[in-house]
Order: sequence, then C-alpha cells, then structure tokens
Amino acid sequence: MTQWITEKDLIPYENAVPFMEKRIADIRDKQGSAGDELVWLLEHPSLYTAGTSAKDDDLLDSRFPVHKTGRGGEHTYHGPGQRIAYVMLDLKQRQGGKPDIRGYVRLLEEWIIQTLAEFDVKGERREGRVGIWVVMPDGSESKIAAIGVRIRKWVTYHGISINVNPDLSHFEGIVPCGIAEHGVTSLHALGKDVFMEDLDTALKSKFKGVF
Repeated sequence: MTQWITEKDLIPYENAVPFMEKRIADIRDKQGSAGDELVWLLEHPSLYTAGTSAKDDDLLDSRFPVHKTGRGGEHTYHGPGQRIAYVMLDLKQRQGGKPDIRGYVRLLEEWIIQTLAEFDVKGERREGRVGIWVVMPDGSESKIAAIGVRIRKWVTYHGISINVNPDLSHFEGIVPCGIAEHGVTSLHALGKDVFMEDLDTALKSKFKGVF
C-alpha cells in the first residue's frame, strides 16, 4: 500500500530528511502502518542542496542556506512554487527481488513526462543530462523537473521536483545540476496557469500506471 501525504505549509529541509530516514527504516522493517510506502508532496522554503557530486565552484551566490545531502546529483534549488515529491518505495518488493536503480530512475522520468503531458507540456529525456527538459519557443532547451534519489537497503527516498511557479531568478545562485549551458523553466513560464493542486491530481493519477 502506498500512502500519500500533502503538506499545506512549507517544510524545512532539515526536518524533512530525518522524517524520510525514519520512514524508510520503518518500510524496510515493516513497522505496521508506518511501514507503508509513501509519496510525500511538499514545498520547501528557499534553499540550495548539494548532492554527492556537487562541485564547490557551482555555488555562485549562497543567497540561501546550503544543505549537503546524501542524494545523487549536484546543486539544486528548492523553494515555494516548486512541487517536491519525496518517494519512499521498497524496490525489492516492487521489482521481484531484483532491484534496478536505473530502471527506477526511468520510472521517475516517465512519471514526470506523463504528468506534464496532462498540461500539454512535452517533457523529454536528454542523454547525459539528468532531469526532464522542454524545448523553448526559440529552440533552446530548459529544465522543468529535477531528479535526485538515494537508496538505502533498496528502499528509496528523496525523489523529484517540478517547477510550477517558483522564482526562477533563484536558480541564478547555482549552476543547476552542473549544467551551465541550458536554462530552467516552469509551467507558469511556459504559459500554463497550473495550480499546485492541479499538479498533485495529475501526479496521483499517473503514479499507479507507471509504478
């Protein structure tokens, strides 16, 4: 059974990580209802996270707190107007006892792509570039969703972020995910007047079919 929790208030990053670590331990140990898999939908106050591959030079302006994190990837911005989906799943149970990390990431990508399609946005993968990308009207490419995962004893945590309507100027303090030659966009910047509740509905409707 997969539980869904949607937060109405901003959740500090330093509170979210221990919550996830406790939950994945319960999932691994099958601790009653606390052992149910979980998709946790939330927003953070403005901050930067530095993944396990983050380079110091990619932090251009530490205008917000910087949190070092054990998820994969480089520097990422999180803040209001961006939907975070922290995904806590037991891959051993879901993948027939043969956990496949790359396969799991592909499913996260597909989940985002199908969700964006609900709003007539064509999200695409790009070889060598983590996340989901869109082609802009001028032919350039911008990232609309990021992926950063961690797996402990084959239980997943951290997850994805989709830009609904964040302040895109906040990404200027970092080289997002180590990629300097492409931009960052959002649903609103693409002219899609999408509310967070609309995105949540689409995420939930597409999840079961993908996973």
